[in-house]
Amino acid sequence: MKHVESIDKYIESFEPPIQSMLKSMRKTIHLAVPDSVEAISYGMPTFRIGGKNMVHFAAFAHHIGFYATPDGHAEFEEELNKYKRGKGSVQFPLDQPLPLDLVRRIALFRAKQLRN
Repeated sequence: MKHVESIDKYIESFEPPIQSMLKSMRKTIHLAVPDSVEAISYGMPTFRIGGKNMVHFAAFAHHIGFYATPDGHAEFEEELNKYKRGKGSVQFPLDQPLPLDLVRRIALFRAKQLRN
């Protein structure tokens, strides 16, 4: 994990093609849940609602990791099945377009959960 103090610095630490993908993730989440608060948590860009983590994302050698636990992945299991997954994570390959509409819907779902 990278030790950074802001999402801007995190994104800047990658090569331009990866930066573009990370910026797209950030913008998608921000537009979906504009009142969420940006942070770095677990060394990853994180969006929070009411002080609770809503979603995280991070760049790796071959994928963008997306973390919407505990229930974000279970709720969208069918759509996420085509991606490699781990416990609480999904991997979006760098050589494929990001599923930004899916990311948006998962962010909205998690925001609703955290507000209830």
